[in-house]
Amino acid sequence: MASASDGITISDPSFPDNPLIYVNSGFEAITGYTAEDVLGKNCRFLQGPQTGQPASEEIRRAIAEDRPCVVELLNYRKDGSTFWNRLSITPIRDVAGKTTHYIGVLSDITRRREAEDSLRHTNERLAAANTEMKRAFDYAARIQQSLLPARPLHTERCQVLSKLIACEELAGDTLNYFVLDEHCVGFYLLDVVGHGVPAAMLSVTINHLLSPRSGKSCLFESAGPQQTAVRVLSPAQVGRMLNEMFSDNIGSGLFFTIFYGVWNASTEKLTYVSAGHPPSVLLRADGEVQLLDGTGFPVGVTQQPDYQDHTLTFGTGDRLFVYSDGLTEAADKHEEHFGVERLMALVEEGRQRPLKSCLDEIMEKVERFQQKAASKDDLSLLAFEVTT
Repeated sequence: MASASDGITISDPSFPDNPLIYVNSGFEAITGYTAEDVLGKNCRFLQGPQTGQPASEEIRRAIAEDRPCVVELLNYRKDGSTFWNRLSITPIRDVAGKTTHYIGVLSDITRRREAEDSLRHTNERLAAANTEMKRAFDYAARIQQSLLPARPLHTERCQVLSKLIACEELAGDTLNYFVLDEHCVGFYLLDVVGHGVPAAMLSVTINHLLSPRSGKSCLFESAGPQQTAVRVLSPAQVGRMLNEMFSDNIGSGLFFTIFYGVWNASTEKLTYVSAGHPPSVLLRADGEVQLLDGTGFPVGVTQQPDYQDHTLTFGTGDRLFVYSDGLTEAADKHEEHFGVERLMALVEEGRQRPLKSCLDEIMEKVERFQQKAASKDDLSLLAFEVTT
């Protein structure tokens, strides 16, 4: 006991107030009191204003009930400084079972308690920061959702539908469709590489640039002698303009793929550009299913992407399905991808059903294929059909 680093005390309950009759050098080192200071006194002199009442009550109850106890309480050294004490009190009994002494073991656990307090405060701050971040993410997600089409687009000649399921709070995919002028309808689907805030911010920026209502829209250019009229830009021109705007990102790893198409009702021609995007699925009115050609560099990868317009006849009964790679790369528990072949088969099977029913079934089949596995990427699908 004399050589132990923990403080050890022995008290004698046969004397009034259960005084100390022995303390070791460990006790003196921890408390600053010498044996001469404390022998003959009850050990409560270590308590002070901030000593927890519950711990003190537990000690009194244990002694009154003649049983051992272990408590942690704030005690005071001789110089008035405080320390956290893990105090173990054990009754010692004689052969008749009568308690003759109490042994107390004092351990200075101040560093542990301070570390626990620091960790608790840190966790509280992290929890508060996480709550605030979650609130900000939820708000940002609502803003992002508000930029998506609120309803399908129906004109006299065509309809456009879409569905987007984000794998996280914020999506890297975005899409839109709109009437460009009295003859043309435009639609796009883009996929920013990566996830999280950077991808979401870039997708929101591009969504703004590709809005026909934006003052900085990339979809038009001024025309006429006084530059008062506007002309619809071709998809390839839009792609080149976007690439020029994001040329500073080249080499940063932040880029995006996009399919942008413009359908002209007067000519029944679909003109499109596909910048690194997966090949869209074309369903002809006669049931033929094929993939569209024309994949080029993603936007923001090279200074000279050389985007070209691709044009095809697109008439009554023809359908087009544009998707992000998250849809065809959706994997089941065996890491098998959904694949473009399954998508083409579903497009063909649904050709006699309404466009919305076909789109909903595709998305449902993809989610079911994943067998409740967490999506690793956003799932996006846009469907376009000429109706009359």
